[in-house]
Amino acid sequence: MEKKKVELLAPAGNYESFLGAVHAGADAVYLGGAKFGARAYADNFTQEEVCNAIRYAHVYGRKVYLTVNTLVKEREFPEVYSYLQPFYEAGLDGVIIQDLGVFRAVGRWFPDLKRHASTQMTATGPLGAAYLKKLGAVRLVPARELSLQEIKEIKKNVEIEVETFIHGAICYCYSGQCLFSSILGGRSGNRGRCAQPCRLPYWTNGLGEKQYPLSLKDMCTVELLGELIDAGIDSFKIEGRMKNPEYAAGVTGIYRKYIDRYLESPQDYHVDSEDMGKLKALYIRSGISQGYYKRHNGKEMITLENPGYNGRDKHLEEEIRESFFRKDFRLPVTGEARILTGEKAVFCLSREGVCVEADGGVVQEAKKQPLTEESVKKQFYKTGNTPFYIEELALQLSEDAFLPVKSLNDLRRKAFDMLEGEIIKKNGFAPLGMGYKTRDDRVRELITPKHQKKAAEIPKLHVLALTREQYNAALKCGVERIYVNADICMDGKWLEDFFGHDGQTECYLAMPYIIRGKDSIYLDKIKTMLQNPAISGGLVRNLEELQFMEGHIVSDAGLYIWNKEAKNTLKEICEESYLPYELNGHEIGELAAGEQGLSMIVYGRIPMMVSSNCVAKTACQCYMEAFQGEKSGTENKQGERLKIKNFQSQVCACTDTNLTSAKSCAEMESKTEGQFKTLTDRYGKNFPVWLNCRHCYNVIYNSLPLSLHQHMDAVMQMGVSALRLDFTVENGKETEKTIAFWQGLLKEPNKASAIPPYKEYTNGHWKRGVE
Repeated sequence: MEKKKVELLAPAGNYESFLGAVHAGADAVYLGGAKFGARAYADNFTQEEVCNAIRYAHVYGRKVYLTVNTLVKEREFPEVYSYLQPFYEAGLDGVIIQDLGVFRAVGRWFPDLKRHASTQMTATGPLGAAYLKKLGAVRLVPARELSLQEIKEIKKNVEIEVETFIHGAICYCYSGQCLFSSILGGRSGNRGRCAQPCRLPYWTNGLGEKQYPLSLKDMCTVELLGELIDAGIDSFKIEGRMKNPEYAAGVTGIYRKYIDRYLESPQDYHVDSEDMGKLKALYIRSGISQGYYKRHNGKEMITLENPGYNGRDKHLEEEIRESFFRKDFRLPVTGEARILTGEKAVFCLSREGVCVEADGGVVQEAKKQPLTEESVKKQFYKTGNTPFYIEELALQLSEDAFLPVKSLNDLRRKAFDMLEGEIIKKNGFAPLGMGYKTRDDRVRELITPKHQKKAAEIPKLHVLALTREQYNAALKCGVERIYVNADICMDGKWLEDFFGHDGQTECYLAMPYIIRGKDSIYLDKIKTMLQNPAISGGLVRNLEELQFMEGHIVSDAGLYIWNKEAKNTLKEICEESYLPYELNGHEIGELAAGEQGLSMIVYGRIPMMVSSNCVAKTACQCYMEAFQGEKSGTENKQGERLKIKNFQSQVCACTDTNLTSAKSCAEMESKTEGQFKTLTDRYGKNFPVWLNCRHCYNVIYNSLPLSLHQHMDAVMQMGVSALRLDFTVENGKETEKTIAFWQGLLKEPNKASAIPPYKEYTNGHWKRGVE
């Protein structure tokens, strides 16, 4: 097989899609089995189909990757081993993993199986890539939001394969960080069951007509292929396991054509308008974009008016079926059979230098009706479901020879099985039945759960403060620890006051949800701040920060711990970890049993989306300019944090050319409060959207705060180290009242009937959990 400089990786939601993708020129195919895949509603593959796909792909010199890209609960964890074992032994080429616990355990259970870090891990830079490589990743699928330059930086600094998406649907949220579908309807994207609330209509700040501000256009990068190839990306991935076989084959065929075209003649590279039209007709939403390779965000990326898919082009689908499904893709072989009386029957097959010889039973002398040339060839030409057909067959046959039809069929099957095995071996793969082997004695110890009871202690009360006002209120209430939004510590004057607090309350820096390459100067400032004894540690929310942060490190709920293996993985770096939002009370109990250093969020609006895109910029109102000085490396003397309350009537003064930016930003800092915008859904629910302009991302919060005050008795029995109250839109007085309420509950946890100072709230997933 001709060696390609870049791998073309195609999706397959069922076996027909798999065949179409292979026939259309995919170098590799990724697919999901019956469990643990992020497309639970795709047809998916049975165990037998996965093994057959591996064998078929290897005959054609292609690879198969299995998706195990969901989070795995503690009780499910032993199933991962038994699920993967037959695929491992069949020669699976790689497994795409999201869960840190699964990632580490698979490396121990199946040491020869290549592990790919899923885009669901939200890796955004070299630090995260290096960490995953250290854990054993051979390939990284970084966040789709990365620019081409950021991808180049990963390739430059970390020796790891990089796989990026080049075509198909894009999530509005950073993959792996979306809880929108989960919180609203119990269908978790982290379990492959996303209901896609991002494709529904919303009103921005309750004004104007309904639009679809969270619905991204589908990606199409065929015109960028040359730049992507030159960037050194190792694998180009097409999204679409939920889409039909015609999509998988049609899109793969077009990208195969243009990858080859560029490799053959880069200077003459161009995309034919006819092919661009075909791509737009194949399961594409209204309008396309080139994704995030060339832009950070923007209205141009959004399908504001109509997020539905274009109608089907029956003529094009028929053309694709004719090209990649009805055409005979079987490989020609030559055969030679010797059926001679008194000797063992022999059947030889050969293809492109690969030759095999199979023998059968001794040929008998016919008592009544001897074999004829026609009857023997009829049986040998029946190649069945093999990927071969006999192009030419030579036959030596004794006139009085006899063998039962069953013996002839067995001999044919044996020869074709041998030929498959040898061709697979020639292509660089282990033949079926000769693949990797597992060690059951070693695995049994690894998957046996060991729960130890520990006495429940009264947990400490911690607070997460997004604003200075909330921080001051928490300090006044005397909570034991405050996680303070690190961004507000960039203000020099306030930072002096912050460093001067009395020291009775521990202060940890709550790091941004997302860190990107442009944040290097910001991180330098954080590193300096961490040297001050007034700061006790940091709350990290992504893999970059997990590697950057020093000292006492706490992982937030978005660095998922759904099983003890994941907890132990993070424990190597973190002294404490917060439990995820999606487990129910019983599952939390299973996970926390016998464990130290687990903490729990019991109050606050759940962050349902973290997005590189911006609802304000989509509405043509960008407030990013105030931070351009910091991004470019010059000292930012403007207001360090814009507080925008009414986005419809207030425009960032930094864009007013009649004022100096320093003066105008300072005025905005003093006159406005809150950095929130509001999205309203079709039921009238209001979702606060926090605009983090410093790092250029949005956080969409739930319309109601989580509050587990009615379940305090059960919570106290979990044995968690701390309970955390997360404040977002609350003012100082509301913050004080809420903290006082929870301080009272800690003293008397059986007062579940106590009335909180907030009227509406949700129990989150405490009772229902997710499937």
